[in-house]
Amino acid sequence: MTITQLEYILAVDKLRHFRKASLECHVSQPTLSMQIQKLEESVNFTIFDRSKSPVVPTVEGEKFIRQARNVLREYKKLEDITKDPEMGLTGEFRLGII
Repeated sequence: MTITQLEYILAVDKLRHFRKASLECHVSQPTLSMQIQKLEESVNFTIFDRSKSPVVPTVEGEKFIRQARNVLREYKKLEDITKDPEMGLTGEFRLGII
């Protein structure tokens, strides 16, 4: 599981369309689809129901997407710290490991 894959998942969730999400992420649609499929294989469940239009998350996918949002929000905080070392650590930090 990579940060990029999580970003792709959130883009598809936001736009409800693989092609539009690929444009927003500046990658080809096959690349985005392949990365999401790899992620689904690693977690052993389908994140999106592709049989519906627009694409919707599965029940498991909704839970996964909620947590992916949290992970990316915390990741962005870490990025901000590396860009401004004077800033230091501020705010709430939660880490959950399964």
